[in-house]
Amino acid sequence: MRFHLVTIFPEFFAGPFQHGVVARARESGLVDIQVHDLRNWTRDRHRTVDDRPFGGGEGMVLKPEPLFEAVESIWPERPAGSRVVLLSAQGRRLDQRTARELAGASELLLICGRYEGVDERVAEHLADLELSIGDYVLSGGELAAAVVVDVVARLLPGVLGNESSAVAESFGESGLLDCPHWTRPAEFRGWRVPEVLLGGNHAEIENWRRKAAYEKTARLRPDLIAESDRREPGTKDSLARKTEP
Repeated sequence: MRFHLVTIFPEFFAGPFQHGVVARARESGLVDIQVHDLRNWTRDRHRTVDDRPFGGGEGMVLKPEPLFEAVESIWPERPAGSRVVLLSAQGRRLDQRTARELAGASELLLICGRYEGVDERVAEHLADLELSIGDYVLSGGELAAAVVVDVVARLLPGVLGNESSAVAESFGESGLLDCPHWTRPAEFRGWRVPEVLLGGNHAEIENWRRKAAYEKTARLRPDLIAESDRREPGTKDSLARKTEP
């Protein structure tokens, strides 16, 4: 997949994509990330990208002209299956389901918002999706864009190496949190690893992990269980049956 990132701080992305899963995906050619400086589509000597909001108020607003021209220059013809995403505190909240939808795109163009916001015509007439990574306000969309690239990239075929990793982890196909994990030593400061994980019975381990994942989700994120049950009535009963001894 190809990602385009439109930003006024292109140097921001020098670090986030040089490590870990995304770096390996780039090196192997599974992911292509192109960073574009929004100021390249300005026409004045100050390379102005923002202006005061109509009606008054605090802060500055990103202008529509350079953003429209940037997208139209990057994609003179929109590739089939491509999507323009505006990173914004007002957007739909990113979750794993949304990440899977985005992973199905052919190309993603991420617009990094800044200042007080972005001219509303960008959200209404240019972006296909307005997206937020959480219910809080960042100084700009660059951090959010880096999060979106990481979350989406790891869902692409071949990126993780073990395809089942993205299925079994938190917010995977079950919709639950991942089960707890332990590693060596089996006993540390008097705390022991659950005996079932040391026994080697894979069926018992799998059953225990399902039950532990459900219990952890109920304790930390009960909203996920409620949401799963709304989507698929009977999910709770089904999970309970699966985790019975």
